[in-house]
Amino acid sequence: MTLDSAFTEHEARALIEAMTPRVCNWGRWGAEDEIGTVNHITDERRRDAASLVRTGRVLSLALTFSRQGPQPPHERRLNPQHVMLDTGVDLAAGGQCGAPDGWGYSDDMVTMALQASTHWDSLAHVFYGERMYNDRDCRLVGAEGAHRNSITEVRDRMAGRGVLLDIPGLHGLDVLPPAYEITTDELERAFEQERIVSKPGDVLFIRTGNLGHFRARGDWTGFTHGPEPGLSFDALPWLHEQRVAAVASDTWAVEAIGLGPDPDAIHMPFHAIAIVQMGMMLGELFDLDALAHDCARDGVYEFLFAAAPLPFERAVGAPVNPLAIK
Repeated sequence: MTLDSAFTEHEARALIEAMTPRVCNWGRWGAEDEIGTVNHITDERRRDAASLVRTGRVLSLALTFSRQGPQPPHERRLNPQHVMLDTGVDLAAGGQCGAPDGWGYSDDMVTMALQASTHWDSLAHVFYGERMYNDRDCRLVGAEGAHRNSITEVRDRMAGRGVLLDIPGLHGLDVLPPAYEITTDELERAFEQERIVSKPGDVLFIRTGNLGHFRARGDWTGFTHGPEPGLSFDALPWLHEQRVAAVASDTWAVEAIGLGPDPDAIHMPFHAIAIVQMGMMLGELFDLDALAHDCARDGVYEFLFAAAPLPFERAVGAPVNPLAIK
């Protein structure tokens, strides 16, 4: 269910409060824990995942970081702005980057919002009731960044068994309709159709086709903050029971976003439970179309993945170039 579209603020809060004790992981791995469900990815699970590599083929699941998207015009999350500091043109013009013998160099820099393109949300990214994961005060995230639950805590942990769940493929579609809610039943059916079994520590890559749809249009307007397909709120207990380590999707928000009468009432309730209560990192804007095509071609939907975020100190999210190794 998309709570912003189906319920009043009061009703939505009641549902969130009812869901919390069913899935809350506060204290499960100790009072000092800052990585939540990533604890499910053990060294043994990684060794098992390494055995999935059969061909050595590698697919990147990242968008090309570009000022052209995926954030639409005037979005506060600035698309990557790539500029050159020194170039070969400067060298040829006798600039400071060169020497008389023609030796020289080029340098560049990027300015961007850390969550503008393919990225992981850290466990300091979302608050509910002024708390973040493991019952920490939201004021631990200040102007200088996150003092706890920052993205650097998982800099060496995001590798293991990845599973692609191609939900449009399950229905013979290219893309799911806007605001479509992916149910627990569909997740289980996808596992069954792909002939694989859910295992603790899995990272699920949920394809909706939404990113590819907007990319094909050549216009990102409406891609963010609008209705989009994604996981249903009701799928949270299943993710908890299956001991899923993290979820990534080809959408802006992972969860289903609807059009509610009061869209500001409970903003992203799935995030409030998954990140705050469960301690589950969410990956957004992952490019899954090429992976889906490859999996459909060889019939193999499980793979070794490596998706370490860039370890920006005290960041609440970070860009990533996720790799699926088959």
